[in-house]
Amino acid sequence: MKLQEIVANRCGKEISQCTNEELYYALLEMTKGMAKEKVSNQGKRKLYYISAEFLIGKLLSNNLINLGIYEDVKKLLADNRKSLAEIEEGDPETSLGNGGLGRLAACFLDSIASLGLNGDGVGLNYHYGLFKQVFKNNLQNETPNPWIEKESWLTKTDVTYPIQFGGFTLQSRLYDIDVIGYENRTTKLHLFDVETVDESLVGDGINFDKEDIAKNLTLFLYPDDSDDKGRILRVYQQYFMVSNAARLIIDETLARGGDLHKLNEYAVIQINDTHPSMVIPEMIRLLMERGILMDEAIDIVSKTCAYTNHTILAEALEKWPIHFLEKAVPQLLPIIYELNSRVVKKYDDKSVAIIDDEKRVHMAHMDIHYGYSVNGVAYLHTEILKNTELNNFYRIYPEKFNNKTNGITFRRWLLHCDPELTALFESLIGDGFKKDATELEKLGAFVNDETVLQKILDVKNAKKAELKDYLAKTQGIELNENSIYDIQIKRLHEYKRQQMNALYVIHKYFEIKAGKKPARPITVIFGAKAAAGYKNAKLTIKLINNVADVINNDRSINGKIKVVFIEDYRVSIAEWIFAAADVSEQISTASKEASGTGNMKFMLNGALTLGTMDGANVEIVEEVGKENAFIFGMSSDEVIAHERNRDYDPMQIFNTDQDIRKVLMQLINGFYSPNDPELFRDLYNSLLNTQCTQFADTYFILKDFRSYAEAQKRVMEAYKDEEGWAKSAILNIAHAGKFSSDRTIQEYVDDIWHLDKITVEV
Repeated sequence: MKLQEIVANRCGKEISQCTNEELYYALLEMTKGMAKEKVSNQGKRKLYYISAEFLIGKLLSNNLINLGIYEDVKKLLADNRKSLAEIEEGDPETSLGNGGLGRLAACFLDSIASLGLNGDGVGLNYHYGLFKQVFKNNLQNETPNPWIEKESWLTKTDVTYPIQFGGFTLQSRLYDIDVIGYENRTTKLHLFDVETVDESLVGDGINFDKEDIAKNLTLFLYPDDSDDKGRILRVYQQYFMVSNAARLIIDETLARGGDLHKLNEYAVIQINDTHPSMVIPEMIRLLMERGILMDEAIDIVSKTCAYTNHTILAEALEKWPIHFLEKAVPQLLPIIYELNSRVVKKYDDKSVAIIDDEKRVHMAHMDIHYGYSVNGVAYLHTEILKNTELNNFYRIYPEKFNNKTNGITFRRWLLHCDPELTALFESLIGDGFKKDATELEKLGAFVNDETVLQKILDVKNAKKAELKDYLAKTQGIELNENSIYDIQIKRLHEYKRQQMNALYVIHKYFEIKAGKKPARPITVIFGAKAAAGYKNAKLTIKLINNVADVINNDRSINGKIKVVFIEDYRVSIAEWIFAAADVSEQISTASKEASGTGNMKFMLNGALTLGTMDGANVEIVEEVGKENAFIFGMSSDEVIAHERNRDYDPMQIFNTDQDIRKVLMQLINGFYSPNDPELFRDLYNSLLNTQCTQFADTYFILKDFRSYAEAQKRVMEAYKDEEGWAKSAILNIAHAGKFSSDRTIQEYVDDIWHLDKITVEV
């Protein structure tokens, strides 16, 4: 192994004499060197996966696993009285994403490399990412999250481009991060930065001068868009990303001997959500600069670009005012006008126009008209797109619409997260599941094996104890490892209904105070960041933390319920949580969650789903059966019908259900905010007062509350039967193979991308 040699050259001493920091940089050097040896650009057609987010997390252990040297390195270090886990604590977590969108993109890159496909990711090199979440007085505060060090996973390249905006030009610089496939090739995550970025521009919190584009362009992911300055900054960011991407695609195509007139034979561009949509007019523009006429350029691009839709929520489908584009990217407007003109001439339906009557450019509309594929990310999500939200487009282009249910890189979320469970599975079914997750199905043969079931429980209990120790050490949080770990970790949004979970906790607290104590203590764990300008989401965090303070300090309930909100939830914390979870909270309003991937990670680690029939939950339940999950709430059809008919009245529930009434009244009587009884009035009003929202209880929290409470009772009852719980756990794991990102990527290849596999010597 090269590590000893690298350590000697870098530090002039033995491994045992080195600090953890020295060993980290030695491992970094070794890993990057080994990754370089597996780079290959074979294959005629190349994928460019353009995304605003890549939430890749810490890389050291994952890369060592994929290189096949994890155990060897771990043993070598242990022989020298060094801990790989402690060394990895010094690995800065790349701050390039926020939620599921970014994590999915990271999983996809892993699978692209692991399957030996010719494809790279393209995004931006955010210096501070989203933000670091800090709780002060139980409120979320945002601070910068620097992660870029002098020596890092980033590799500076010689690739630069002049990117022109309205009135000025910025020089870009390309940085690469190696994406190491499991026993296969290395692909690249291409990250563009601006040479003039200035980190000192950031003042208090995450405030900065939003108008100084040359200095601020790549500081933050999703700058606060509560004002026009923040919104137009996003336009600048998005154009910078796609203009660089388009230039890189053209240059690489020509370098491989490709013909730009046949670009689609050499490249496929996957537009991940609407953030990269401007790649369509920009690529048309760049092809025209090279002498290709507009008609042909439009045709070429339309055969090259494919679009992934990640949302059903209208507000998440970006619509930029024309005057923003006039200021930021005036060179694109003639092309966008032309693209819209062709649509308007062809279709007598204003709803499918790219530019609406309010002079806004609909990015998703452009993607659908001028791309050759439109995919949803779960079966239910795709059906809703086809039948309701994008039905006007589906009727025009039925052949474009297809489904690609999301997936996860199970190697990271099992092999890395839970090596003990991995070792158990290896002893039972061999190691084939490491490359083919469907091999996990073989675990079904052990569903009645009492010895195996007990080992499953033993591993879970050990991981719960590890999470307890980790949170005590890192956040001063005390857990009871003998309690049920009931966990909801995901981006905080009202449709994901953390608020309903919080209201149920208040209800459960009432029950316990009244003497209805659960057979097993419950620990309710939250982890989530709210967008900096999202008032109700941030207020929900405050509510949960205040509720936790009251409940956790009430000695009369004897620890029967505890509430925990993990600060600054991120990938490295998630790796501890998924392995320890008993219950996976997937409680979004039916029809609102496109897919979800946290549900898949929980399932893979033997947690049972408590959820609605929403997103990928539908397919999880199809795999494991309703008897091995806890399903509640309205169906998507029922939700859509209520929204269409506007016949839902939450006040009726408030007036007839005394339990719900009691819970809601505690939001405004000062019980959880004695110094400010009106603190949670906005949350109360959003559930009951039609004057505060489009219509009260937009996400049907009160409508589903009783059903949710009943499902929680079923959870408690089921947990009493340890053997039965273990059976459900192993069946969930055995059916998790469908949700491998390897399967998802292979479906993209077969149906959309049509890439050749590359053989790389291992």
